[in-house]
Amino acid sequence: MSRLLLVGAAVLAVTAAACSGNQQVTAPAADDLMKAAQAQFKPLPASYKDIPGNTASEDLIALGAMLYHDPRLSASHALSCAACHNIGLGGGDDASTSVGHKWQLGGRNAPTVLNATFNFAQFWDGRAKDLTEQAGGPIVNPVEMASPPEHIVEQLKSIPGYADAFAKAFPGQKDPISAQNVSIAIAAFETTLITPNAPFDQYLNGKADALNPVQKEGLKLFMDKGCAACHNGINIGGGMYAKFGAVAAPDAKYRPVADKGRMAVTKDPADEYVYKVPTLRNVALTAPYFHTGSAWDLKEAIKVMGKAQLGQDINDDETGKIAAFLETLTGDQPKVLVPILPPSGPDTTRPQRD
Repeated sequence: MSRLLLVGAAVLAVTAAACSGNQQVTAPAADDLMKAAQAQFKPLPASYKDIPGNTASEDLIALGAMLYHDPRLSASHALSCAACHNIGLGGGDDASTSVGHKWQLGGRNAPTVLNATFNFAQFWDGRAKDLTEQAGGPIVNPVEMASPPEHIVEQLKSIPGYADAFAKAFPGQKDPISAQNVSIAIAAFETTLITPNAPFDQYLNGKADALNPVQKEGLKLFMDKGCAACHNGINIGGGMYAKFGAVAAPDAKYRPVADKGRMAVTKDPADEYVYKVPTLRNVALTAPYFHTGSAWDLKEAIKVMGKAQLGQDINDDETGKIAAFLETLTGDQPKVLVPILPPSGPDTTRPQRD
Protein backbone atom coordinates (compact mmCIF):
# COMPACT_ATOMS: atom_id res chain seq x y z
CA MET A 1 0.00 0.00 0.00
CA SER A 2 1.07 3.62 -0.34
CA ARG A 3 0.63 7.22 0.73
CA LEU A 4 -2.63 8.70 -0.32
CA LEU A 5 -4.64 11.84 0.14
CA LEU A 6 -7.62 13.40 1.79
CA VAL A 7 -7.91 11.44 5.02
CA GLY A 8 -4.92 9.32 6.18
CA ALA A 9 -7.11 6.56 7.11
CA ALA A 10 -10.46 8.21 6.51
CA VAL A 11 -12.47 11.35 7.22
CA LEU A 12 -16.05 12.30 7.45
CA ALA A 13 -18.49 13.51 4.91
CA VAL A 14 -18.14 14.31 1.28
CA THR A 15 -21.13 16.42 0.38
CA ALA A 16 -24.15 15.27 -1.49
CA ALA A 17 -23.62 18.25 -3.76
CA ALA A 18 -20.30 16.76 -4.85
CA CYS A 19 -21.91 13.43 -5.57
CA SER A 20 -25.42 13.95 -6.85
CA GLY A 21 -26.03 17.52 -7.82
CA ASN A 22 -27.59 19.47 -4.97
CA GLN A 23 -29.76 16.65 -3.67
CA GLN A 24 -29.25 15.53 -0.10
CA VAL A 25 -30.15 12.21 1.43
CA THR A 26 -32.39 12.90 4.41
CA ALA A 27 -32.97 10.38 7.17
CA PRO A 28 -36.59 10.01 8.25
CA ALA A 29 -37.91 9.92 11.78
CA ALA A 30 -35.92 8.15 14.49
CA ASP A 31 -38.18 5.09 14.57
CA ASP A 32 -37.35 4.47 10.91
CA LEU A 33 -33.64 5.14 11.33
CA MET A 34 -32.59 1.51 11.02
CA LYS A 35 -34.49 1.07 7.74
CA ALA A 36 -32.95 4.26 6.36
CA ALA A 37 -29.47 3.07 7.37
CA GLN A 38 -30.03 -0.38 5.86
CA ALA A 39 -30.96 1.30 2.57
CA GLN A 40 -27.66 3.18 2.37
CA PHE A 41 -25.11 0.98 4.12
CA LYS A 42 -24.24 -2.70 4.15
CA PRO A 43 -22.61 -4.77 6.91
CA LEU A 44 -19.28 -6.46 6.36
CA PRO A 45 -19.27 -10.24 5.91
CA ALA A 46 -18.35 -12.25 8.98
CA SER A 47 -15.25 -13.68 7.29
CA TYR A 48 -13.05 -12.92 4.32
CA LYS A 49 -14.08 -16.35 3.07
CA ASP A 50 -17.55 -14.92 2.52
CA ILE A 51 -16.36 -12.16 0.16
CA PRO A 52 -17.90 -12.80 -3.28
CA GLY A 53 -15.31 -13.86 -5.83
CA ASN A 54 -12.58 -14.55 -3.27
CA THR A 55 -10.99 -17.83 -4.34
CA ALA A 56 -7.52 -17.42 -2.83
CA SER A 57 -6.05 -20.62 -1.42
CA GLU A 58 -4.64 -20.80 2.07
CA ASP A 59 -1.19 -21.38 0.56
CA LEU A 60 -1.49 -18.17 -1.46
CA ILE A 61 -2.63 -16.22 1.60
CA ALA A 62 0.22 -17.65 3.68
CA LEU A 63 2.75 -16.59 1.06
CA GLY A 64 1.18 -13.14 0.92
CA ALA A 65 1.50 -12.79 4.69
CA MET A 66 5.19 -13.62 4.46
CA LEU A 67 5.81 -11.12 1.69
CA TYR A 68 3.73 -8.43 3.45
CA HIS A 69 6.01 -8.68 6.49
CA ASP A 70 9.35 -9.27 4.73
CA PRO A 71 11.64 -6.19 4.84
CA ARG A 72 14.03 -7.80 2.36
CA LEU A 73 11.69 -6.67 -0.40
CA SER A 74 13.07 -3.20 0.28
CA ALA A 75 16.52 -2.07 -0.79
CA SER A 76 17.45 -1.23 2.80
CA HIS A 77 16.01 -4.45 4.30
CA ALA A 78 14.34 -2.10 6.79
CA LEU A 79 10.90 -1.55 5.25
CA SER A 80 8.01 -3.85 4.52
CA CYS A 81 4.35 -3.36 3.65
CA ALA A 82 3.69 -3.72 7.38
CA ALA A 83 5.99 -0.81 8.17
CA CYS A 84 3.54 1.72 6.76
CA HIS A 85 0.41 -0.40 7.17
CA ASN A 86 0.71 -1.73 10.69
CA ILE A 87 -2.22 -4.01 11.42
CA GLY A 88 -1.90 -3.17 15.11
CA LEU A 89 -2.35 0.53 14.33
CA GLY A 90 -5.61 0.27 12.43
CA GLY A 91 -3.80 -0.58 9.20
CA GLY A 92 -1.86 2.71 9.09
CA ASP A 93 1.33 3.93 10.74
CA ASP A 94 0.30 6.70 13.14
CA ALA A 95 2.39 9.25 11.24
CA SER A 96 1.62 12.29 9.15
CA THR A 97 3.61 10.88 6.24
CA SER A 98 5.58 7.65 6.17
CA VAL A 99 9.34 7.28 6.17
CA GLY A 100 10.72 5.54 3.09
CA HIS A 101 14.08 4.65 1.57
CA LYS A 102 16.98 6.69 2.93
CA TRP A 103 14.62 8.57 5.27
CA GLN A 104 12.62 10.08 2.43
CA LEU A 105 9.11 11.13 3.38
CA GLY A 106 6.12 10.07 1.34
CA GLY A 107 4.01 12.81 -0.16
CA ARG A 108 0.71 11.64 1.32
CA ASN A 109 -0.51 10.01 4.49
CA ALA A 110 -0.64 6.21 4.42
CA PRO A 111 -4.25 5.00 4.27
CA THR A 112 -5.54 2.01 6.17
CA VAL A 113 -5.13 -1.38 4.58
CA LEU A 114 -8.06 -2.73 6.58
CA ASN A 115 -11.09 -3.41 4.40
CA ALA A 116 -9.22 -2.02 1.38
CA THR A 117 -10.50 -4.96 -0.64
CA PHE A 118 -13.92 -3.27 -0.68
CA ASN A 119 -12.64 -0.04 -2.31
CA PHE A 120 -13.61 0.35 -5.94
CA ALA A 121 -10.09 1.54 -6.78
CA GLN A 122 -6.81 1.84 -4.90
CA PHE A 123 -4.66 4.82 -3.97
CA TRP A 124 -6.43 8.04 -3.21
CA ASP A 125 -6.14 9.15 -6.81
CA GLY A 126 -7.43 5.81 -8.08
CA ARG A 127 -4.41 5.02 -10.18
CA ALA A 128 -4.60 1.30 -9.36
CA LYS A 129 -7.73 -0.64 -10.28
CA ASP A 130 -7.41 -3.25 -7.54
CA LEU A 131 -5.25 -4.53 -4.68
CA THR A 132 -3.09 -6.64 -6.98
CA GLU A 133 -2.18 -3.65 -9.11
CA GLN A 134 -1.62 -1.52 -6.04
CA ALA A 135 0.50 -4.00 -4.09
CA GLY A 136 3.50 -3.81 -6.39
CA GLY A 137 3.70 -0.02 -6.49
CA PRO A 138 5.35 0.79 -3.15
CA ILE A 139 7.95 -1.96 -3.58
CA VAL A 140 9.42 -0.41 -6.73
CA ASN A 141 8.82 3.24 -5.77
CA PRO A 142 12.23 4.88 -5.17
CA VAL A 143 10.79 6.96 -2.33
CA GLU A 144 9.33 3.94 -0.60
CA MET A 145 10.92 0.47 -0.78
CA ALA A 146 13.13 1.19 -3.80
CA SER A 147 13.38 -2.33 -5.26
CA PRO A 148 13.25 -2.62 -9.08
CA PRO A 149 11.17 -5.57 -10.37
CA GLU A 150 14.21 -7.53 -11.50
CA HIS A 151 15.75 -7.14 -8.05
CA ILE A 152 12.60 -8.46 -6.37
CA VAL A 153 12.79 -11.71 -8.34
CA GLU A 154 16.54 -12.05 -7.85
CA GLN A 155 16.18 -11.44 -4.12
CA LEU A 156 13.39 -13.96 -3.58
CA LYS A 157 15.11 -16.65 -5.64
CA SER A 158 18.21 -16.22 -3.45
CA ILE A 159 16.17 -17.09 -0.34
CA PRO A 160 15.82 -20.91 -0.48
CA GLY A 161 12.64 -21.16 1.59
CA TYR A 162 10.61 -19.10 -0.84
CA ALA A 163 10.90 -21.64 -3.66
CA ASP A 164 8.59 -24.09 -1.91
CA ALA A 165 6.20 -21.38 -0.73
CA PHE A 166 5.73 -20.00 -4.26
CA ALA A 167 5.36 -23.51 -5.71
CA LYS A 168 2.51 -24.25 -3.29
CA ALA A 169 0.83 -20.90 -3.88
CA PHE A 170 1.06 -21.14 -7.68
CA PRO A 171 0.81 -24.85 -8.49
CA GLY A 172 1.56 -25.84 -12.04
CA GLN A 173 3.63 -22.76 -12.87
CA LYS A 174 7.09 -23.61 -14.15
CA ASP A 175 8.72 -20.46 -12.73
CA PRO A 176 6.33 -19.07 -10.10
CA ILE A 177 8.64 -16.48 -8.53
CA SER A 178 7.77 -13.30 -10.38
CA ALA A 179 7.01 -9.69 -9.52
CA GLN A 180 3.39 -10.18 -10.64
CA ASN A 181 2.94 -13.18 -8.38
CA VAL A 182 4.35 -11.18 -5.48
CA SER A 183 1.59 -8.63 -6.03
CA ILE A 184 -1.06 -11.35 -6.36
CA ALA A 185 0.02 -13.00 -3.11
CA ILE A 186 0.17 -9.76 -1.12
CA ALA A 187 -3.28 -8.79 -2.40
CA ALA A 188 -4.64 -12.20 -1.36
CA PHE A 189 -3.38 -11.65 2.18
CA GLU A 190 -4.67 -8.07 2.30
CA THR A 191 -8.11 -9.32 1.30
CA THR A 192 -8.25 -11.18 4.62
CA LEU A 193 -7.79 -7.95 6.59
CA ILE A 194 -11.41 -7.11 7.18
CA THR A 195 -13.01 -5.89 10.42
CA PRO A 196 -16.50 -7.33 10.82
CA ASN A 197 -18.90 -7.16 13.75
CA ALA A 198 -18.63 -3.42 14.42
CA PRO A 199 -21.52 -2.09 16.50
CA PHE A 200 -22.84 -0.46 13.33
CA ASP A 201 -22.72 -3.80 11.51
CA GLN A 202 -24.72 -5.33 14.32
CA TYR A 203 -27.21 -2.47 14.02
CA LEU A 204 -27.51 -2.99 10.27
CA ASN A 205 -28.16 -6.66 10.97
CA GLY A 206 -31.16 -5.73 13.11
CA LYS A 207 -29.79 -5.32 16.64
CA ALA A 208 -31.45 -2.05 17.65
CA ASP A 209 -29.51 -1.62 20.90
CA ALA A 210 -26.10 -2.03 19.24
CA LEU A 211 -26.02 1.79 19.09
CA ASN A 212 -26.81 3.98 22.07
CA PRO A 213 -29.10 7.04 21.76
CA VAL A 214 -26.23 9.48 21.18
CA GLN A 215 -24.72 7.29 18.49
CA LYS A 216 -28.10 7.01 16.79
CA GLU A 217 -28.40 10.80 16.83
CA GLY A 218 -24.98 10.95 15.23
CA LEU A 219 -26.05 8.48 12.55
CA LYS A 220 -29.13 10.55 11.78
CA LEU A 221 -27.03 13.72 11.53
CA PHE A 222 -24.60 11.85 9.27
CA MET A 223 -27.43 11.03 6.88
CA ASP A 224 -29.42 14.27 7.23
CA LYS A 225 -26.44 16.47 6.45
CA GLY A 226 -25.60 14.56 3.27
CA CYS A 227 -22.47 12.73 4.44
CA ALA A 228 -23.95 9.39 3.41
CA ALA A 229 -24.33 10.48 -0.20
CA CYS A 230 -20.67 9.65 -0.68
CA HIS A 231 -19.80 7.68 2.46
CA ASN A 232 -22.15 4.77 1.95
CA GLY A 233 -22.21 1.13 0.96
CA ILE A 234 -20.30 -1.69 2.59
CA ASN A 235 -17.15 0.34 3.26
CA ILE A 236 -18.88 3.58 4.33
CA GLY A 237 -16.96 5.15 1.46
CA GLY A 238 -14.38 3.89 -1.00
CA GLY A 239 -16.92 3.58 -3.80
CA MET A 240 -16.53 6.78 -5.83
CA TYR A 241 -14.51 9.94 -6.44
CA ALA A 242 -15.35 13.39 -5.11
CA LYS A 243 -13.71 16.79 -4.97
CA PHE A 244 -12.14 17.76 -1.65
CA GLY A 245 -13.47 21.27 -1.24
CA ALA A 246 -16.71 20.79 -3.15
CA VAL A 247 -18.29 23.83 -1.48
CA ALA A 248 -15.35 25.70 0.02
CA ALA A 249 -11.62 25.16 -0.40
CA PRO A 250 -10.12 23.88 2.86
CA ASP A 251 -7.06 25.47 4.39
CA ALA A 252 -3.86 24.67 2.48
CA LYS A 253 -2.52 22.66 5.41
CA TYR A 254 -5.32 20.17 4.72
CA ARG A 255 -5.30 20.42 0.91
CA PRO A 256 -1.99 21.69 -0.46
CA VAL A 257 -2.34 23.73 -3.62
CA ALA A 258 0.35 21.75 -5.46
CA ASP A 259 -1.24 18.34 -4.97
CA LYS A 260 -3.88 18.16 -7.71
CA GLY A 261 -5.20 14.72 -6.80
CA ARG A 262 -6.70 12.65 -9.59
CA MET A 263 -5.95 15.34 -12.16
CA ALA A 264 -2.34 14.15 -12.12
CA VAL A 265 -3.58 10.74 -13.31
CA THR A 266 -6.25 11.74 -15.85
CA LYS A 267 -4.80 15.13 -16.93
CA ASP A 268 -8.39 16.38 -16.89
CA PRO A 269 -8.82 19.81 -15.21
CA ALA A 270 -12.23 18.65 -13.99
CA ASP A 271 -10.38 16.20 -11.70
CA GLU A 272 -8.44 18.90 -9.88
CA TYR A 273 -8.52 18.09 -6.15
CA VAL A 274 -10.67 15.04 -6.81
CA TYR A 275 -9.87 11.94 -4.76
CA LYS A 276 -11.32 8.58 -3.98
CA VAL A 277 -13.84 8.95 -1.18
CA PRO A 278 -12.21 7.28 1.83
CA THR A 279 -13.62 4.47 3.88
CA LEU A 280 -14.67 5.56 7.34
CA ARG A 281 -14.45 2.11 8.85
CA ASN A 282 -12.17 2.10 11.91
CA VAL A 283 -11.69 5.86 11.46
CA ALA A 284 -11.43 6.32 15.22
CA LEU A 285 -8.21 4.27 15.09
CA THR A 286 -6.52 5.90 12.13
CA ALA A 287 -5.44 9.43 13.07
CA PRO A 288 -3.85 11.60 11.82
CA TYR A 289 -6.33 12.62 9.16
CA PHE A 290 -6.08 14.24 5.74
CA HIS A 291 -3.31 13.78 3.22
CA THR A 292 -0.88 15.83 5.29
CA GLY A 293 -1.74 14.08 8.53
CA SER A 294 -2.26 17.53 9.99
CA ALA A 295 -5.45 16.79 11.94
CA TRP A 296 -4.98 14.44 14.88
CA ASP A 297 -8.47 14.95 16.28
CA LEU A 298 -11.47 13.25 14.66
CA LYS A 299 -13.71 16.12 15.69
CA GLU A 300 -11.41 18.57 13.91
CA ALA A 301 -11.66 16.44 10.76
CA ILE A 302 -15.45 16.42 11.03
CA LYS A 303 -15.61 20.21 11.23
CA VAL A 304 -13.20 20.68 8.34
CA MET A 305 -15.19 18.33 6.14
CA GLY A 306 -18.49 19.91 7.17
CA LYS A 307 -17.27 23.30 5.97
CA ALA A 308 -15.41 22.12 2.87
CA GLN A 309 -17.93 19.58 1.63
CA LEU A 310 -21.26 20.67 3.06
CA GLY A 311 -20.76 24.41 3.47
CA GLN A 312 -21.85 24.07 7.09
CA ASP A 313 -20.34 25.07 10.39
CA ILE A 314 -21.08 21.95 12.39
CA ASN A 315 -21.46 22.92 16.04
CA ASP A 316 -19.75 21.17 18.94
CA ASP A 317 -22.84 19.22 19.96
CA GLU A 318 -23.39 17.87 16.45
CA THR A 319 -19.69 17.15 16.03
CA GLY A 320 -19.63 15.12 19.23
CA LYS A 321 -22.64 13.08 18.16
CA ILE A 322 -21.24 12.40 14.69
CA ALA A 323 -17.92 11.36 16.23
CA ALA A 324 -19.81 9.03 18.58
CA PHE A 325 -21.44 7.40 15.56
CA LEU A 326 -18.12 7.09 13.72
CA GLU A 327 -16.70 5.24 16.71
CA THR A 328 -19.28 2.51 16.09
CA LEU A 329 -17.51 1.74 12.80
CA THR A 330 -14.62 0.10 14.65
CA GLY A 331 -14.90 -3.64 14.07
CA ASP A 332 -13.10 -6.76 15.22
CA GLN A 333 -9.47 -6.24 14.29
CA PRO A 334 -7.68 -8.95 12.27
CA LYS A 335 -5.88 -11.60 14.27
CA VAL A 336 -2.66 -12.02 12.32
CA LEU A 337 0.10 -14.40 13.33
CA VAL A 338 3.35 -12.79 12.22
CA PRO A 339 4.96 -15.39 9.94
CA ILE A 340 8.41 -16.86 10.44
CA LEU A 341 10.34 -15.82 7.35
CA PRO A 342 12.81 -18.08 5.56
CA PRO A 343 16.45 -17.17 6.23
CA SER A 344 18.58 -15.41 3.65
CA GLY A 345 20.94 -17.42 1.51
CA PRO A 346 24.60 -16.75 0.71
CA ASP A 347 23.64 -14.91 -2.49
CA THR A 348 20.92 -12.75 -0.96
CA THR A 349 21.58 -9.08 -1.63
CA ARG A 350 22.88 -7.24 1.40
CA PRO A 351 21.06 -4.15 2.75
CA GLN A 352 21.59 -0.88 0.89
CA ARG A 353 22.09 1.82 3.48
CA ASP A 354 23.94 4.58 1.63
